[in-house]
Amino acid sequence: MAEDKLEHVPEDWQRGLAIVAHPDDLEYGASSAIAKWTAAGKEVVYVLASRGEAGIGAWPPERTAAVREAEERESARLVGVETVEFLDYRDGMIEYGLPLRRDLARAIRRHRPEAIVTIHFGLAWAGGALNQADHRTVGLAACDAARDAGNRWIFPDLLAEGLEPWGGVRHVFVHAAPASTHACDVGEALERGIASLQAHRAYFENLGAEFDPETFLRQGATEVGARLGCEYAVAFQLLSV
Repeated sequence: MAEDKLEHVPEDWQRGLAIVAHPDDLEYGASSAIAKWTAAGKEVVYVLASRGEAGIGAWPPERTAAVREAEERESARLVGVETVEFLDYRDGMIEYGLPLRRDLARAIRRHRPEAIVTIHFGLAWAGGALNQADHRTVGLAACDAARDAGNRWIFPDLLAEGLEPWGGVRHVFVHAAPASTHACDVGEALERGIASLQAHRAYFENLGAEFDPETFLRQGATEVGARLGCEYAVAFQLLSV
């Protein structure tokens, strides 16, 4: 049906900043697009609000944080991302507010992206399953910080840190949004996206449920590709700043 068709996501940018709450948030699809973009010479940096330390119930947070950070850095490396930064907010307890907006605006001013990548931050996923609180908080704050970063009168203390306003963010790509409007043809980059999700070995081994990263990502990319008119694609909601 015509209404199911997706448009190609804009790729007229050079620097991107991916902002999410936890290790593995990007790897459920967005990292396949990131792999394509870095292979084309685009620069992408990851900023994670937490280290995912509440993600493995059988382990204490300090052990989990170290393992999940290492897995995320390896996952990023597999898709061509060299810089991964953690803000050290408490996993599962991230609150929306000025401190988070300031920290994200700081990152945006430092890295000066033209595009921001995040994941769905609505109340529920497609199908009705509730979205996790940190996803909702960080995704919304990332959108607000994209504008905050360009206004010198918001967070003027950043000026004292030597960070001039940056109003160059033009696109926000929201992965896995039920209202997706665009998609990225990922082609062979899907294989690196799959490898990036498989890199979260300890996390999956402790989930206590069967999950096949390759099947999950390949099936999803095939379905989105059919809507874009290609073999494999990743869907995004496109927001303009």
